[in-house]
Amino acid sequence: MSARLQSRTRAAPELARVATLSIGKVARSSGVAIDTIRFYEREGLLPEPLRRASGYRTYDTGAVQRLRFIRRAKNLGFSLDEIRELLALSQDREHGVEAVKQRASARLADLDRRVRELNRIRRGLRELVDACPGHGAPEQCPILRALGDAHDIGEV
Repeated sequence: MSARLQSRTRAAPELARVATLSIGKVARSSGVAIDTIRFYEREGLLPEPLRRASGYRTYDTGAVQRLRFIRRAKNLGFSLDEIRELLALSQDREHGVEAVKQRASARLADLDRRVRELNRIRRGLRELVDACPGHGAPEQCPILRALGDAHDIGEV
C-alpha cells in the first residue's frame, strides 16, 4: 500500500462522524458520471476523497453539492479554469461576490457576442437556402458556389 493511500486510510475514523457516500451514489445524486468525478479530482476541482481500508473512495454530501455547482457552471458555459476560480471566489467572504459577478458578466458578454455571430451565420445560410432551387446542375447551386467562394457569404 502506498504511503499516500496509508495516510488517507488512517483518516478512516473520521468516516464514522460524517455521512459517507460511495462514488456511485455521488454520481447518481449529482448527475455526473463516475469517470467525470475522477477527472475533477485529478483536475483539483473536487478534493480527493478519504479512502476506506479497502481503498474505496468515500465522499460526504459536500462533494455532491460541489459537483452540482460544477455541472451547472459548465451548463452556463464556464470553462474548468473559470469554474476553479468561481469555487475559490465562493470562499472569499470579502470580495467574492463582486468578483463572481464580474466573471458572470464577462461570460454573458461572450455569449451575446456568440449569439450575434450565430445570427449572422444563420442569415447568410437562410439567404443561400432560399436562393437554391433544390434541383439542377451542382455548378448552378448557390450553396455550393458560396462554399467555394468565401466572398459570397461574407467571409473575408
